[in-house]
Amino acid sequence: MLRYIVRRLLLMIPVVFVISVIVFYIIQLPPGDFISNYSAKLAAAGDVLTTEEMDALRAQYGLDQPWYVQYMYWMKNIILHFDFGYSYNFNKPVTAVIAQFLPLTLIVSLVTMAFTYLLAIPIGIYSAIRQYSISDYLFTAIGFFGMATPNFLLAIILMYISYVYFGDPLLGLFSEEYANSAWSWGKVVDLLKHMVIPIIVIGTANMAELMRVMRGEMLEELNKPNVVTARAKGLSETKIILKYPTRAAVNPIISTIGWSLTSIFTGSTITAIVLNLPMQGPVMYNALLAQDMYLAGTWLFFMAVLTVIGTLLSDILLAWLDPKIRTEYRGT
Repeated sequence: MLRYIVRRLLLMIPVVFVISVIVFYIIQLPPGDFISNYSAKLAAAGDVLTTEEMDALRAQYGLDQPWYVQYMYWMKNIILHFDFGYSYNFNKPVTAVIAQFLPLTLIVSLVTMAFTYLLAIPIGIYSAIRQYSISDYLFTAIGFFGMATPNFLLAIILMYISYVYFGDPLLGLFSEEYANSAWSWGKVVDLLKHMVIPIIVIGTANMAELMRVMRGEMLEELNKPNVVTARAKGLSETKIILKYPTRAAVNPIISTIGWSLTSIFTGSTITAIVLNLPMQGPVMYNALLAQDMYLAGTWLFFMAVLTVIGTLLSDILLAWLDPKIRTEYRGT
């Protein structure tokens, strides 16, 4: 198992390298660059940059070089100095921008992920055990509603309900009095209150999908010979459910962890814009619009690395849960 993990970690290096090249190339495909976007904004405000001034700015920021030269400088600074470049849009280093928005993004995303899995798995198990019952139909309806309703629409509905019944639409992650204050117990409580709508909105679609997958897998496992044999031996139903069908049915759910966190990150962008959340999604969106290539490239690169690491963690969890997979890993 250890040898398998080491080998996977070594394989991650060329994978991440190739991903970084693709990401850096793709974000430079649109015509123009940050300077041309910046010049257009100034022109709209009545201040026009000359061609010489624009060329001087490009030379100052290294934007006059071919994309592969810019990539080499970017990667060299990352490896040698952990320097991900400069954000032209925020006028500060990329690491400072990420440090500003990443902590809250991680908090919301990880809590949403926990909400998704801790509800989807038990509901899927219960629906399978109580197949065609009223509760099964109810959870099925909730699942279809969650998959069919766009995140931004659900966010607007929940904001309206919150405003009508509580007098506060719960925009953002903090109330006005806590937005720029130091951390305190009151600020933590305010954050938890404002996280309710984002967690429900972002987590509902993933929860609905995973719930349906878990239900389907459980129904397939419930009538397998090992379960029938365990019932014939007189084992309690709870022990049978947890020991046999659940351990087998949860494998496809665990295998989604690799991309689940990433999808929550990216899927929260529209929700974050609608709810005015200070998260990384809107920052990346604005960076792509402004062609702030180092900020956009760093965030996309981070997402790719997160996916690769998440996939490895999924495989390790699968090996821990499934003895057959552990045996296969020992042979590698």
